[in-house]
Amino acid sequence: MKRLLLNVIGVSLCLLCMQAYAQERTVTGTVTASEDGAPLPGVSVLVKSTNTGGVTDIDGKFRIALSENAEVLIFSFVGYESQEVAIGNQSVINVSLKGSEKLLEEVVVVGYGTQIKQDLTGNIAKVSGEEIKEMPVQSFEQTLQGRTTGVFIESSNGKPGEAIKVRVRGSSSVSASNQPLYVVDGIPVTSENQGITNNQPTNPLADINFNDVESIEVLKDASAAAIYGSRAANGVVIITTKRGKAGKTKIDLSYQTGFSKPTNKIGFLNAAEYRELYTEATLRYLGIDPVTATEQDKQDAGIFLEETTGLVPGFVSNTETDENWEDIAFQDAVSHQANFSMTGGNEKTQFYIGGNYFDQEGILLGTGFERFSGRLNLDHQAFDRLKVGGGLSLSRTELERVSNDNAFSTPLQLVAQAPVTPAYDPETGEPNRNTIYDNGLVEFANSESGTENYRMLGNIYGELTILPGLRFRTDLGVDLLDQQEENYSGITSIDGRPSGLGESRKVRVINFNTNNFLTYSKSFNKLHNLDVTLGMSFQRSSTQLTSLQAKGFPHDELNTIASAVETVTFIASEEDFSFLSYFARANYKFNNRYLLNVSARIDGSSKFGKDNRYGFFPAVSAGWILSEESFLDNLGVLSFLKLRASYGLTGNAPTSNFAHLSTYKGVNYAGKPGLRPWTLPSPDLKWEETTQMNFGLDFGLWNDRITGEIDYYIKNTTDLLLSRTLPATSGYTSIFENVGEMENKGIELLLNVAILQQKPFSWDMSFNIARNENEVVKLLGTDIIGNPFRVREGEPLGVFVTRKYAGVNPDNGDALYADGEGGTTADYNLAPNMVVGDPNPDFVGGFTNNFSWNGFDLNVFFQFVQGNDIYVGSKTYSSSNASSFLDNQTKDQMRRWQKPGDITDVPRAELVGGIGDQTSSRYVEDGSYIRLKTITLGYNFPKTITDKLFLRSLRVYVSGLNLWTITDYTGWDPEVNYTGTNRSQTNTNLIQGYDFYTAPQPKTWSFGVNIGL
Repeated sequence: MKRLLLNVIGVSLCLLCMQAYAQERTVTGTVTASEDGAPLPGVSVLVKSTNTGGVTDIDGKFRIALSENAEVLIFSFVGYESQEVAIGNQSVINVSLKGSEKLLEEVVVVGYGTQIKQDLTGNIAKVSGEEIKEMPVQSFEQTLQGRTTGVFIESSNGKPGEAIKVRVRGSSSVSASNQPLYVVDGIPVTSENQGITNNQPTNPLADINFNDVESIEVLKDASAAAIYGSRAANGVVIITTKRGKAGKTKIDLSYQTGFSKPTNKIGFLNAAEYRELYTEATLRYLGIDPVTATEQDKQDAGIFLEETTGLVPGFVSNTETDENWEDIAFQDAVSHQANFSMTGGNEKTQFYIGGNYFDQEGILLGTGFERFSGRLNLDHQAFDRLKVGGGLSLSRTELERVSNDNAFSTPLQLVAQAPVTPAYDPETGEPNRNTIYDNGLVEFANSESGTENYRMLGNIYGELTILPGLRFRTDLGVDLLDQQEENYSGITSIDGRPSGLGESRKVRVINFNTNNFLTYSKSFNKLHNLDVTLGMSFQRSSTQLTSLQAKGFPHDELNTIASAVETVTFIASEEDFSFLSYFARANYKFNNRYLLNVSARIDGSSKFGKDNRYGFFPAVSAGWILSEESFLDNLGVLSFLKLRASYGLTGNAPTSNFAHLSTYKGVNYAGKPGLRPWTLPSPDLKWEETTQMNFGLDFGLWNDRITGEIDYYIKNTTDLLLSRTLPATSGYTSIFENVGEMENKGIELLLNVAILQQKPFSWDMSFNIARNENEVVKLLGTDIIGNPFRVREGEPLGVFVTRKYAGVNPDNGDALYADGEGGTTADYNLAPNMVVGDPNPDFVGGFTNNFSWNGFDLNVFFQFVQGNDIYVGSKTYSSSNASSFLDNQTKDQMRRWQKPGDITDVPRAELVGGIGDQTSSRYVEDGSYIRLKTITLGYNFPKTITDKLFLRSLRVYVSGLNLWTITDYTGWDPEVNYTGTNRSQTNTNLIQGYDFYTAPQPKTWSFGVNIGL
């Protein structure tokens, strides 16, 4: 009986186990990323139509008990495409998830939030960090050149680390800034030049390592930018840095080295040509006709130049010397860049760590740029409803500098030296001091000039989910820039003789910002979608400056200011400004096709008096997704079509922090402290306002094989902030007023084409072009005058106004000028001024082709500028038909007029004759160009090889920058903008397209390797 009972119990247990096995079983597996095979932790694994499921562990593994009726598993993870897998009889299921690239590309960062690109009613240009990460340049603005439609970007010269001009849909101001607002991770940052005024402006944005950048968005129209109100008249550039992602920790290492040369050399006269030209010029100076001159006459002319006046050492005696001073001014430059990043975390905490070292020699003798930087970004889900995080970036940059372009001590003015004079003393090997002009090599050997920057960008945030769909976020950010400039010109140098000249200058800018805002998102009845943002922002920026210049140093080795015996100048200042702002925005979408956006911002600024302190900046935009309408269902070629329209108001504030106030300055009055009036008050000063209207069309064809955007806009700026010059007898130099109007209007086109997507080969193309027309509609009634730059009613900003060159009189070689009545005159003073050029381009754009095949990829990018003019100020000396003084001349001057009947555009050579070398259209040239900006060929090693090397990825590449330029411009480089010294904001805006011994862009070949661990 006992044995029978045990058998019954045993059989019953077996039946129960069999039943349990039939009703429940276990499935295991691993989830990886398709792009690199890395395991993905935190992936949701859910049995379809049930609540049964789990998540993958740190190694991407999962284990789930399934019921008998379980049929499908759903795998989902943020940033990846969800995947459904039929279970069947499988007990092990391994899944590879593909990154949701389309979804990521559609997400666009806007002011105080993000938005799906399909739902945008404004115009925003986006460039991803992946597109720009391998470029061998110092600053991220350079990487955007030609890639962002309607944004004109121009380096001032080829010296590393110096200012870059950015214009979003043209210039909107005369005396206020025309640069866009830059926002890094939600915090406006310092972007204005903080350098000394007797040299070229520097670029604080070069402190930012663009390898840390996830994306860059340029907000162009009022609808997109008005959320930033008074800061947005010139557009807004939003920079979003990389954040961590949950998953296995990924480490990326990269190294790049490059070799640079000038993109172009002009070519100056050799010794024989120089002797020929200046002998002829001297003969005319001595009253001898070069055509009938004897050999003795020519010998006497040469002796006159060398011995009688001592002007050209070696003109006769150094017949063996043929110095190429242009080659000496340049150097073959080497650059190095190393980058490190680490990213990872879990579902609660994610991190990103980045480090960068960048070192670039300049192609111009004595120039260079070095940067060390590091970044840490953290995000932590503290509680179910609270997320906190922040970021910290630290950088140190060092800029090796030379004198400004208008100084004889700067390297590129070496080209003015005579080729008959050696650069170095043949006996001592030291720089030759017996030259026509002071030898800049002496300055290079006996001087030091450097700018050192320490930069901290930090922010923390908290984001609280109050209710489903309702969130509150607070940001606190600090931008600290500490800049130290040390300049020393030695006892025997050009600028420092006879006792040495030193300068120490320190600038500290502290920029504090906080944002606090609520966002609410809600969907109603599957037809209505509403997003609302409401908040406030506060910014305070303070600048401290101390500058001391001294002379009288006992020795060049004792070159700190403390060793000097006499103070030349001492300057100290402290000033600040603040903005208090309130903003709101509402986005509404109905039935997935009708879009409406309304935004407004109230800005208050300390830069205005109490009666005009606050400005109101509203905007409205609407969109219609026609491709969602039933009446377009039968158009199979059309995959997407959206109409957009927007209208809004943005603003601008003066660069001066005290323009509305009457200010005083402390002075030394007969040895006693005193005060003197410094600036006049302008209590009625108010915001410069820009209204912008935009009409746009977004389209996709053949299932988005072709996509594009077309936009037309009109920008009108009123109440121009104008720094009006006052007569010196008033005791003041200028006063700020609201005077004048300006207009910009233009059209933009962007086209993307997936030409071929046939694995393993693919070919994608992108093309953009934009046209902007600028006009100063209203002014004071008189021009704002530069030479030859002008602000004139009815003309674009900065047009060239001077005499119009009309060629050469074939009878006597005189320079001729238009007389304004259809004829010509040889008298420069009788010729009227007229508009002879425009530095603003008609068209700008870029053209990209991307190819890939079996692990190889090729990117070819062209950038172009068309229709702009350049005034070549240096040619009044270097292309003056030997008429200005004794500067070496460009090769084209050899086609000068020599005898009656000669037909040429170069007047006769006559020493110090002043024939045709005055400011005129003779020195205005077409600055249009098309440039092979970058070309990159890379190879990504297959997984079969990287696995053997225990690597996640491995890539090698070779890249070229500025390799080939097509242009009619005869100077060093058509990408040029020398702004001069002792700058004000007005002449910075006024002086455009000016070349004065300005260094060309570097032509660079780079080689690099990227390693993923």
